[in-house]
Amino acid sequence: MGSRKHISAEKRKEARKTIYVARLQNVPTSPRKMRIVADLIRGMNVENAMSVLQHMSKEAAGRLYKLVRSAIANWEVKNEGERVEDNQLYIKEISVDSGRMMKRIQPAPQGRAHRIRKRSNHVTLILGNRLNKQEEEEVITENTDK
Repeated sequence: MGSRKHISAEKRKEARKTIYVARLQNVPTSPRKMRIVADLIRGMNVENAMSVLQHMSKEAAGRLYKLVRSAIANWEVKNEGERVEDNQLYIKEISVDSGRMMKRIQPAPQGRAHRIRKRSNHVTLILGNRLNKQEEEEVITENTDK
């Protein structure tokens, strides 16, 4: 491996240490239904999002609740000894993409057939830390003042 590739690989590795991701793949609900719930919690604090998801009656809310818990567990693995309450974790990004689609046939009148598309989706959730964000903004303002 050349030195330029090695340096960029090291930068990517360092950047990955501060990103806390959880993914949910091949969820057997349509992406449209999942996006309704995902849009609701985007940008929320983790504690608020979990309480909203717990008390929501949609099926997608239960799946996203488990995903948020998984993302918090991933954060705890990378930040041993720190408490979630002390760090202001929030849902930085959440994206819902369409997954595989199973195609079925529904019999219709007069010998015809209608197609049924059973959709699934993939959800990617990225947590952010508001404390780190504030520290970065302070460093940027200090550098511009000089």
